[in-house]
Amino acid sequence: MPVPEFILKLREKIGHDLLWLPGVTAVVLRGDEVLLVRRSDNGQWAPVTGIVEPGEHPAVCASREVFEETGVVASVEALVWVNVSRPVVHANGDHAQYLDHTFKCRYLSGEPHVADDESVEVGWFATKALPDMAPSLVERIVTVLRYEGEVRLTN
Repeated sequence: MPVPEFILKLREKIGHDLLWLPGVTAVVLRGDEVLLVRRSDNGQWAPVTGIVEPGEHPAVCASREVFEETGVVASVEALVWVNVSRPVVHANGDHAQYLDHTFKCRYLSGEPHVADDESVEVGWFATKALPDMAPSLVERIVTVLRYEGEVRLTN
């Protein structure tokens, strides 16, 4: 996973100590489907996620990350949830905790494909037939679907 330059500079000063970072989750919907990526760092399916750059608006980050990771153009329709992740230790030993902004996004155009080294697969999944995913990620998708007024997920 590419680490943003500003985090590399912080890590030079603090090493692997815990960083509190703003993050985004982009739940991109197309009808009854959701766009997912299989992450290259852990092999798990997930909605598109990312770290907000200094000075960047989280909604701009969400649409940027979707395009950079999948080649899909999506519009951000709503901030649906703000939540705190559990502390994580990344494969390189870095400790982080995220203030996640979960956005409901609508598909506009583009065929999903692996567009960078952050994922190994990309695809649309029926909201009623999601692959195995971390419960915290399923919760983000369910929260977006509830926001839409209809939970279409049966996992």
